[in-house]
Amino acid sequence: MYQELTEKKKKISVIGLGYVGLPLALAFAEKFSVVGFDINAQRVEMMKNGVDPSNELEGHEFENKDITYTADPKDLAEAHFHIVAVPTPVDEHKVPNLGPVLSASKMVGEILKKGDYVIYESTVYPGCTEEDCLPILEEKSGLKLGQDFKIGYSPERINPGDKEHTITKILKIVSGSDEESLKEISKTYGAIITAGIHEASTIKVAEAAKVIENTQRDINISLMNELAIIFDKIGIDTHDVLKAAGTKWNFLKFYPGLVGGHCIGVDPYYLVHKSKQMGYDPQVILSGRRINDGMPAFIAKKLVQMLIKKGKSPQDAKILLMGITFKENVSDIRNSKVVDVVKELMQYAVNVHVSDPYASPNEVAHEYNLTLVDKISNDYDAVIVAVSHDKYKNLDTSYFKSITKEDAILMDLKGIYESSNNGLEYWRL
Repeated sequence: MYQELTEKKKKISVIGLGYVGLPLALAFAEKFSVVGFDINAQRVEMMKNGVDPSNELEGHEFENKDITYTADPKDLAEAHFHIVAVPTPVDEHKVPNLGPVLSASKMVGEILKKGDYVIYESTVYPGCTEEDCLPILEEKSGLKLGQDFKIGYSPERINPGDKEHTITKILKIVSGSDEESLKEISKTYGAIITAGIHEASTIKVAEAAKVIENTQRDINISLMNELAIIFDKIGIDTHDVLKAAGTKWNFLKFYPGLVGGHCIGVDPYYLVHKSKQMGYDPQVILSGRRINDGMPAFIAKKLVQMLIKKGKSPQDAKILLMGITFKENVSDIRNSKVVDVVKELMQYAVNVHVSDPYASPNEVAHEYNLTLVDKISNDYDAVIVAVSHDKYKNLDTSYFKSITKEDAILMDLKGIYESSNNGLEYWRL
């Protein structure tokens, strides 16, 4: 397979051209012939014109690439090495939604040929590739794994907004359904990944490795959030405590904050789902999830308490919330926990204005039924800086005083600024 791909006798297809799929497809297109597929025809047209719908890649990164963009599933038949990079979200009940990955499996199964490879990059629970996706591939194609085609799993490690750890500079885990497929998949990814390749012993091991990466971060951040709640009650600054504790050589430097996005706040539920299927109710993982999911309510309640303490009625208060994307310097608003802060404040009838230099007003309106303000006012009772965008980092006390009333509150959820007694009450997690 690898040799024929190198000689461009066979093609690679990438199904799903979002944050993961598009940079992967373009990286492969430097050395191989690629078919890039996305179900959204409008997004496909943008990519044909050298525009990244996710606003992550520059126009020049589309140039001189051997890639064909399409929204027609039939075009996938031209390829022989298929990579599935579709989203794997959870539903409103925190249950894994395998709809996109199963639909992609049906699509690939219908054009699968003898000798083809199918590799999944979407985050799933251990066993999903072989137990949920493989039967669909076999049923739709009429082919059998091993004798007719091979599968593999290579978890994505894309970090949106990170211009340093780009796709080729992140060590890649690969796995295959047998020894031959492992080596062929390893060589194919190895042609573009400069950081190195780790060959996992089985597909399930590779799936598990991916899902625990973000589960570990989730649990560590949940501990920091719980400490922030405790230290707030005690009346000491969490960041000061962490700075002091961080002087010990083996202290892990995590910080409190909102945990949203489509990885850290989602992946643990995939492991929880599989664990419960096996008859075990995970304790630590779910405890961490409860704490992190409860932070928006804690923040909103804290602000309301601070307003009341100042003699201000929450119903009459006007709040500016700065930043609504799920993390700094990206336009992605999916699963943003900042939205939950807004909703919690609205439960107290607080008047909330939201602004963000990166988010699309249309997307925010469509996704959350919220309106981004065109112009920031000068009479806010409190300002919540929720996302550490670079554009926010140089703002000083004089700026915040210029947009607030006397004796206002500045809530710094990311710990960007230092405490100030210059007419603002400062609070951070």
